[in-house]
Amino acid sequence: MSNIKRILKEARDQARMTTLDYINVIFEDFIELHGDRHYADDKSIVGGIARLNDLPVTVIGIQKGKNLQDNLNRNFGQPHPEGYRKALRLMKQAEKFNRPIVTFINTAGAYPGVGAEERGQGEAIARNLYEMSDLKVPIIAIIIGEGGSGGALALAVADKVWMLENTFYAVLSPEGFASILWKDGTRSIEAAELMKISAGELFKMGVIDKIIPEHGYFSSEIIAMMKKSLIESLTDLRKEDSIELIEKRYQRFRKY
Repeated sequence: MSNIKRILKEARDQARMTTLDYINVIFEDFIELHGDRHYADDKSIVGGIARLNDLPVTVIGIQKGKNLQDNLNRNFGQPHPEGYRKALRLMKQAEKFNRPIVTFINTAGAYPGVGAEERGQGEAIARNLYEMSDLKVPIIAIIIGEGGSGGALALAVADKVWMLENTFYAVLSPEGFASILWKDGTRSIEAAELMKISAGELFKMGVIDKIIPEHGYFSSEIIAMMKKSLIESLTDLRKEDSIELIEKRYQRFRKY
């Protein structure tokens, strides 16, 4: 099996830890908040307030299911516009109370259904990109599985972007890329190799800032390292002036 084929398989494995799994082992006193205050509560995005070593933080992530019924409830981790609007509501709340933000990303992409488009899927994603770029609090985004398309980027306009070792981050799925380029979705592995979507390739290009090693889907040592890195990085980011923080975030994405 080629390396990229293995990465695609592992990134999509249903046995991977989910956002809620990471929240439960890294943070304390998590209180989940619901709804976008406009339409509904999208269960494919979870978020709320927690503590990280006594530091109040806002945690938001895309939640996939552990089995078929759970995936149906979570819409297979494909958010509707109200999910992105819920996330933005929580991020603006975090800014109001000066809480750092941590996001966890695992999605094939935003839900492409008719209803989602009618309720403004594109606008909701664009609004998140716009608003996140100007938030006055530190943001760290972590790719924990699939990082697909604008559906992932809507939670990834961050000061630091990290990836687990066996995940990928791309402008669209390899299958979609192959279908557009060659009209043949079966050439997804070839497409993935061209797209350079692995953590190692993206780190070399400066798109991400850290690769988190993996030893199976759960390792207490890796979890401890991730928690330590979050504490250290947020401590450093909180020392920066908000204007300087926003300018660095802006320049980070301008260089792409």
